[in-house]
Parts: sequence; C-alpha cells; structure tokens
Amino acid sequence: MSTHTAPPPTGQPDLKSLPIPQVEEQLDTSTDGLSEAEATRRLARYGPNEIAEHKPNPLLKFLGYFWGPIPWMIEIAVILSGAVRHWPDFFIILVLLLANGLVGFTEERQAGNAIDALKAKLAINARVVRDGQWVTPPARELVPGDVIRLRLGDIIPADARLLDGDEIEVDQSALTGESLPATCGPGAAVFSGSIVRRGEIGALVYATGTETYFGETADLVQSAHTVSHFQRAVLKIGNYLIILAVAFVTMIVIASILRGDPILTTLQFALVLTVAAIPVAMPTVLSVTMAVGARLLAKKQAIVSRLVAIEELAGVDVLCADKTGTLTQNSLTLGDPFTLDTTAAEVVLAGALASRADNDDPIDLAVLGGLPDRDVLRDYTITHFQPFDPVHKRTEATAAAADGTTFTVTKGAPQVILALAGNAVQIKPAVDTAVDDFAARGFRSLGVARADGDGDWRLLGVLPLFDPPRDDAAATISTARAMGVAVKMVTGDALAIAKETAAKIGLGTGILDAAGLGDVKKTESAAVAESIESADGFAQVFPEHKYHIVDVLQKRGHIVGMTGDGVNDAPALKKADCGIAVDGATDAARAAADIVLLTPGLSVIIDAIKQSRKIFQRMNSYAIYRIAETLRVLLFITAAILILNFYPLTAIMIVMLALLNDGAILSIAYDNVRYRNEPEAWNMRLVLGIATVLGVIGPIAAFGLFYLGDRVFDLGHPRVQTLMYLMLSVAGHLTIFLTRTRGPFWSIRPARILLLAVLGTQTIATLIAVYGLFMTPLGWGWAGFVWGYAIIWALASDRIKILAYRILDPTGKATTPADTETPALLRAAQ
Repeated sequence: MSTHTAPPPTGQPDLKSLPIPQVEEQLDTSTDGLSEAEATRRLARYGPNEIAEHKPNPLLKFLGYFWGPIPWMIEIAVILSGAVRHWPDFFIILVLLLANGLVGFTEERQAGNAIDALKAKLAINARVVRDGQWVTPPARELVPGDVIRLRLGDIIPADARLLDGDEIEVDQSALTGESLPATCGPGAAVFSGSIVRRGEIGALVYATGTETYFGETADLVQSAHTVSHFQRAVLKIGNYLIILAVAFVTMIVIASILRGDPILTTLQFALVLTVAAIPVAMPTVLSVTMAVGARLLAKKQAIVSRLVAIEELAGVDVLCADKTGTLTQNSLTLGDPFTLDTTAAEVVLAGALASRADNDDPIDLAVLGGLPDRDVLRDYTITHFQPFDPVHKRTEATAAAADGTTFTVTKGAPQVILALAGNAVQIKPAVDTAVDDFAARGFRSLGVARADGDGDWRLLGVLPLFDPPRDDAAATISTARAMGVAVKMVTGDALAIAKETAAKIGLGTGILDAAGLGDVKKTESAAVAESIESADGFAQVFPEHKYHIVDVLQKRGHIVGMTGDGVNDAPALKKADCGIAVDGATDAARAAADIVLLTPGLSVIIDAIKQSRKIFQRMNSYAIYRIAETLRVLLFITAAILILNFYPLTAIMIVMLALLNDGAILSIAYDNVRYRNEPEAWNMRLVLGIATVLGVIGPIAAFGLFYLGDRVFDLGHPRVQTLMYLMLSVAGHLTIFLTRTRGPFWSIRPARILLLAVLGTQTIATLIAVYGLFMTPLGWGWAGFVWGYAIIWALASDRIKILAYRILDPTGKATTPADTETPALLRAAQ
C-alpha cells in the first residue's frame, strides 16, 4: 500500500484514513451510492469536480503583444516620428502597432477557444452508481459520497477510498514522484489524477475538485511548452530575415550619416524599414494555420490535443496501427467451439461465467452473446472475479451453483490456459491443432478451463472468435502507400491470425513474431533492425515491444506514428513522433496521445496526414513569399539609397505596405493546396533558392519602372515615390500567387478568401496612391499603367520560377490532385 499521505481538505475530518463505516457516516452515504436527486443537490453545494484553470488576464495578455524586440522597434519609430513632428507617420505607425497587437490577440484567442472546445469532447466519464444503476456521467459531475468503479487504464476522477475487492496497482507518479505503481487494497485512499495500472475495484468518493490532493497541488504543476521541428524551421527563417533586415538597414544608416542626412529622420526611416522587412505576422500566421487545421480535423472526428502534432504528421512515413478496431471492426462473434470430453454448451457457459457484461469488453460480450439463453447465468452466484490484465492474460471467476457446489472457471489465451491444465502434455497436440485451424480461418482462440473445488484445472475447450476486417481497411492502406506511408500492423494475436488478417486487407504477410524482439533497453543488431523496418506487421506484441519497435524505427531515420488504446500503450504513444489514441481508448492512452480519434478505423488518420501535408504546403508557400518579399523591398530601397542617393519610399509608405501585406497574408491559412504524395520535410536549399530568384527579379522590375517614371516620363520625385509604392504593393501581392504553386500560378485555384483578401488590400493600396493619402496623388492613368506593368512582370516571373524549380529540384515529384473535399471544408471553416 502506498505510504504517501496527503492532508485532509480544510475543515473536514481526515476522510483519507478513517475506517470506511465512519467515512460513509461522515458523507451520509453507503456502498449503494447516491440518488440522482441527492447527487444534484451535492453538485450545487460542492461545485463541479474540476480544477479551475488559471487563465491570464485578457488585458495583460493584450499588453504582452507590445513587449518584445519587434514591438520595441515599432514603439521607437512612433516616438521618433513624434520627435521630428512627422504626424502622419506617427499616427500610421501607431495604427500598425495597435493592429498587430489586436490581430495577434484576437487570432490567438480564437485559436485557444477552438482548442478548448475540441478538448471538451475528450472529457473523462466516470462509472458511478445512481439510483441503484450504473451510469457514466462526466467526471466533473462526481460528488462526495458517490460510489464509482475503477478499472485498468482509468484515470482516477476524484479522491476516493477503495471498497471491498482485490488489490489494485495505482500509478501516482504524477502526484507523488514515486516511479513504481503503489499497491492499494480495500480501505486505501487513491487520489485524483492517478492511473489504475492493474486490477478492478469499487471506490467511495470523499473529495472532489479543488478539495482533492491534486487540486491542492495543481498550482505546482507546469506543462512544458513544446516547439516542433516544423516551428523551429519556420522560426529559423524568421531569424534569417531579421538578420538580413538589420544588415541592409545598417548599410543605409551608415551611408546616410556619411552624407550628412538628419540623424532622427534617418533612424526613423531605418526603424520603419526594419519593421516592414521582418516577419511581424509570422506567429499569427502560424497559430491561425494550426487552428484552422485543428478545426478541419475535428470535422473528421480527430481531436488534436497537442496542436503542433498536426505539423509532425506531415513527415510521418511509418504508421504502426493496432489491428483490433483500427484495421478490423472490433465486433467479435463466437464460432463453434473445440471441445475436450465435454459439450459445446458447457464450454460456452464456463467462458460466460468468467466474463462480466458491465466491463463492456468486446471478448466478454462476444462470449456472453454466444449463450443460447442468458437466464442460465441466474443459477450461479459469482463470489469472486479476477479481471483480465496484460501480465496474466486471463480472467478468473469463482462460482457457486444452485446446489451449493463451488468451482472456478477461467478464460484467456490458449497457451496460458493450457499451461494451467494438469494434463497439458497429453492434450497439447490436439489443442495446438485446433488453434492453428481456427487461425488459418481468421479466428482468434480463447481457452476455457474449470477447476472443481480445490482440484486441478481441466481444459474444457477452445472458443473461436472472429473479428472481420473493416470494409475500408484495404482501400485505406492502399491510399497510405500511395502517399508514401508504410502501414505496419501491431497486434497481440497469434502469428497465424495476424497473417490471415494482413492478407485479407492487402497488407502483406511479412509478419514478425514480437516474442523474438528485445525490450526497451536492448539494442538490436543491424539484421534484426532491418527486419523490423521491412516487416508488414508484428504479432504477439506486448506493450514493451511497441515502445521498442518505435525506438528501432526512429533510429533507422523514420518519422513514426503509433496508434494505441490501452494504458500500457502510453509509453509507445509518448515515444512516437505522433501518438494517436484510437476510438474507445482508455483515459491514460488519451492523455499520452497527441491526437485522439472519436471514430474507429484508419481512414481518419490518413485524412489527418493529408491535412497536415496541406498545412505544410501553406507554410512552405508563406516562407518563400516572406523571404522573397523581404529581399525585394530591402534590395530595392538599399540600392536606390546607396547608388542613386534617392529614397524611393517614404516611411509612411513602408508602414502602409507592411500593414496591407500582413492583412492579406493571414488568409493563406485557408488557401487551397495540393498535398505531396510523400512525407514532407523542409528543403531549405529549395525554399531559399526560389525565394532568392523571386526576390532578385522584384528589384529589377522596380528599377525598370523607376527609370521610366523618373528619366523617361519625368514625373518628379514625389510622384515617382507614389509610383514605386503602388508597384511594390501590387507586385508583392501578386507574388503570393506565384509562391503557392510549383507549376504555373493558375494550376491550383486559390481559395476565395485569399483572392478577396488580396483584391481588397490592393484596391485600398490603389485608392491611396490614386487620391494621394499621405503621399502625392498619382491618378488613375498611371495607376493602370503600374498594374499592367506589374502583371506583365508577374507573368514573366512565373516562367522564371518554373525554370528555377527545374534547375534546383530536377527530380521533384508532381503533387496529386487536390481532393474534392477541400473547398467545402474551407467554406465550413470560414
């Protein structure tokens, strides 16, 4: 029993250590539980069984957007604009500062609200007695005095005292730091947040919510902030752009000082240019894109519990999938039993007595469903029941017949039950033959034995159970392979059954027997590691094997996704690059997983991989666009100042350019894209190469227009500045359409929201230039000329981009057609 103690809730007797009868008296309850009406009254009195989340003050959160290197630059620019009395600049830069803060705050708040709503679907339910009936209300509705049932894999929902039954093992490491599970017997206290590792027992709730041991120490619990590979790559791009901007701006400042330009004006311009060049909108674009992806996956019944897992999925190239419920229907049916010196009815009855309907276990339900008449069970009284656990691999029940005789029955893996039998050597050949025969037909075998009184175990026979493949399994596996994802089946079933199932779903029959694999600490030889890598699946798998398989595959350079449903799958789910808890998973498995599925089958995982690859494509497009745009603006302005001693844009123009850019690029989170038929990984050589090509073409086009406006048409410097502002704005936004495709810009239709965002911002930019808001008016004629000039250069740039892709990535694989669901999903998300 655990020796760790916790103080009683304030103002209450020590319900953790009082004898159970006194606890019942204090709580005014009994082992029969509460009535629904009384539970409702107590819920109003004690409050919900949950820990109030400490959320930051919204005002302080909003003000936090004005603290940091990027906001400081903008704030200094505001102060300098006021100091030199450039009031238009002052107000516009101030608007930019507030707009960035407001957009970031709003979008992050919406993303947070969306994730909170999705996580609410994962709320833990509890098995509790109300009005004499077992019901499963949300755990937040538990109250002191409730009688609950704890089973293997459950996260204990409240502080409770164990009632009569066998000892259980409880993992309290999250609360006490004890690495080994504590053995707890009747009368022991168990704490909210602990995990049942072995056994099954009833318990009496004595504390809920903030009065629990977990509630009192919740303030000490800190969740680690995880940055994915994907985010790190994008943030590296951001740092690269900041360094680029600072380097170019430093050159401008030095040149201006040497020429004797006013210091304050030069510094103000330099700061504004820096702000325009660095990726101010990058964190917002990231959070919006991820939140949109999470909402789209939720429509597919996949709840993202760790947002960056969507990004990790894009690179998954090996998916280890549970057989039962994922590749098969998880709807077991009972076949005709194999018997030894008894009748089929007696074998089924013995198996049924070793089953419990209230466990809602598929095997138990299948065996009970095989009884011709369930009423026959009323003739027997179960005096003791030992539930299934992964170590012993069997259930056991002691039963008393109507005539008073007692006997024990057990059911479980045939090899386990056979080992119990006193005449195992004599009957083993016949049993093995029966099991092999069932396996060849795709049946799972279940041994059944009986012991009368204190006598030896007698194997009665073998029950065949069949779990047919899911209708969509074969097609889904074929789709996964076409996408470059190798699916490997993982099952605890015998090798023959695994091969039979794998053959039916087109997976291949290269199935390894996991019994020959090492444990977590073992380092496999190169030959064994290669066999794991090339296998189609694994049979007779124990939990430690799953972890080991993931570890070996990762060391071989694979990005691994792992599905699981049990408490013992948690280590493997944590170890995998993307852990996926399947439909019906235990609370512990859900807590360890990155993505939780609410519907059975593998197809939703494939949908999630497709969605993650689309997100990757959006972020790849954004990265190329952002680098290209920064290069375009910095190269053109720096070259104009250093070579021509002419400021082609005013500070206010740069501010409005940045403001309109950030406003439009947010819509890329909703863009239509085509996912690639291979796992994604950042190709920085390609990203920087394409971005540099586009970033260099831009200044060439800009200098061409500058020459026409200044030397050929002699518009004068103020109007030339307006001309260049409109050119950079229009050409920059047209670049968005170039960077979002590898082929011609028209090869993928842009999402309506992206099209409207770009048209909207460019309409505003054109009106500003035409009517001269904070700049010299340009007029409609010259605005039309700029649009025509920019479009011609964009068309030429598109052809150059295609050529650059052929040179930089000559073996690049074509993307598959965008799936037809995307537009509908995007409309729904919008």
